Amino acid sequence: MAKDGAGERVPRGRAALDGVLATGAGLGAGHLAALLAPGSSPVVAVATRAIDLTPGPVKDWAVSTFGTNDKAVLVVGAVLVTLSLGALVGLVARRSTGSALVGAAALIAVALVAAGANRARPPLWWVPGLAALLVGGWFLLALVNASRRATAPPVLEDPARRRWLGLALAAGGLGVLGGVFGQLARGTGEQAPVILPSRSMTPFPEGLEAQVPGINPFVTPASEFYRIDVVLDVPTIDTKTWRLSIEGMVDRPFSIGWDELLAMDAIERPVTLECVSNEVGGNLIGSARWLGVRTADLLNRAGVQEGADMVLSSSADGFSVSTPLPALLDGRDALVVYGMNGAPLPPKHGFPVRLLTPGLYGFVGATKWLTKMEVTTYAKKQAYWTVLGWADHGPIKPGSQIDVPKPGSHVPVGSVKVGGTAWAHGVGVGNVQVRVDRGPWADATLGPDAGLEYWRQWLWTWDAPRGDHELQVRVVDAHGTPQDEAVVGPFPNGASGLHTIHVQVS
Repeated sequence: MAKDGAGERVPRGRAALDGVLATGAGLGAGHLAALLAPGSSPVVAVATRAIDLTPGPVKDWAVSTFGTNDKAVLVVGAVLVTLSLGALVGLVARRSTGSALVGAAALIAVALVAAGANRARPPLWWVPGLAALLVGGWFLLALVNASRRATAPPVLEDPARRRWLGLALAAGGLGVLGGVFGQLARGTGEQAPVILPSRSMTPFPEGLEAQVPGINPFVTPASEFYRIDVVLDVPTIDTKTWRLSIEGMVDRPFSIGWDELLAMDAIERPVTLECVSNEVGGNLIGSARWLGVRTADLLNRAGVQEGADMVLSSSADGFSVSTPLPALLDGRDALVVYGMNGAPLPPKHGFPVRLLTPGLYGFVGATKWLTKMEVTTYAKKQAYWTVLGWADHGPIKPGSQIDVPKPGSHVPVGSVKVGGTAWAHGVGVGNVQVRVDRGPWADATLGPDAGLEYWRQWLWTWDAPRGDHELQVRVVDAHGTPQDEAVVGPFPNGASGLHTIHVQVS
């Protein structure tokens, strides 16, 4: 690989910037090309692979730290790291353009390997990486050449500088526009208009949110429902080609399409869903009215064989969840869901269908973009999260939280409304109790009841004295058992402990 002596005179800052601009142009081109191969954009592919390889406790830390912004933080981090490596490539190009191109190719090779390892890679998975390599390589050569000419004798200085500036603007523009327009064109997976079976909504009680501003609404709007998954690009699935297969340890394996699924008997169930990564008092929990077909109807049609104890469900992107077979057959009305709060299931929540298992954390019972249910055993198969060290069974622990007042807030002396939500799946909420400064527990007033698998709002009026005070809440289930007070983090099977806040009364 030849060295160019003129390149020695290129300032290090300029050389690093050349690498950053060329890398940005390549990423932009790759992101645009990913319209032909969803999920294979270099940044998305590498970030997705990073998610797959991250240990369970680290994932838990990321979710607890960044919440529903975890994906944005990951993508931004991946872009910054890639651009930093691009700066190194630019510095190498000061002495050897050939070595720099080899370095750039190595970066793209990582992205290609990540795209190729995708659990459900599309046929053209290699196109975005190739586009990034060709475009990024061309800009690297052009920028390096222009920079060298700009440091040559003065007679060439002005034209070379103008050429470098034009290339820099083009590379930067492609990087930005490729990212922005690629994402806009990709959108959020919005589906074509879908008409669900005509049915009258079951009358539902009104919540306490009108009485207690700030309390979680009784029904969480779909737009505000939390989203935690490992998908960076929301899948766009056509109901005309979508099918759900029931296979494995069954007598009569079959697959079912969209129209046939809608023609089956459907039920609507109010269910509270919680992420296993939810910290005590966290916001990774929501309650909605779900419409769908009982999993028991589908599994009974297939004929489950003796010895099976688990269903491994898979999503359109190859993600898998292991659900205890009894939870799908025991009458709790586990569903293959296609409706949420009276409307079609939104894309980011699993359109066209998702699995929903009342009483289980989402990581073992709520597969989005569902395409397959394989009846098997825990001894034979492991799901995505189980491989990473999380529990293979995940019943939602009874819990409660204070929504108002907010932690650290200032409240006036006298009558103060304290309110929140509580849940005890499978048993039901018997009572909610609040205490101040570790004093005696006081009973709160419960809000409307929508069933054993749905949260209850609660309200307590506090005669607040002046000073700094600690408030705690606990739920007591319908059998008289209070929630576990032991402080435990989310990994590997859910958090426990009392939600505790501090307020100042003045």
